[in-house]
Amino acid sequence: MATELVILGLLALMGASLWIPYIIGVNTAPQGSIPADAPDGFVIPPDPTLQRPWVRRAYRAHLNLLEQSVPFAILVLLVDRVDGFSALTLWASVAFLVLRIAHAVGYITATARFPGRPLIFTGGWVCCLLMGWALFAA
Repeated sequence: MATELVILGLLALMGASLWIPYIIGVNTAPQGSIPADAPDGFVIPPDPTLQRPWVRRAYRAHLNLLEQSVPFAILVLLVDRVDGFSALTLWASVAFLVLRIAHAVGYITATARFPGRPLIFTGGWVCCLLMGWALFAA
């Protein structure tokens, strides 16, 4: 199996698992985080704006991963379909995975601040552009 597809699988597992920090944060929230008027036995989705800062960041990190990984995944699958994998697609895939991990960790821990986090996100976008280039060049 091509390395690009393995990386795509790892990204899918990351996307499927990045909800865990958010759920841990929501379920360990201090008293008062859930509205007092919520009916007994009725579970309402927690409002991310009422959560602690790191929990809000975990929520956004998950959304950011999904919004950038879906186009990347489609491009990887299309490049695979036209048999266009090359050194460019390999390194774009590796870079995308590393950037997405750095983005999630940096976002949740608040260590990736401006301009770091936007630059990491932009790097992922460039990886998508490179994969698109490989698609149309194949």
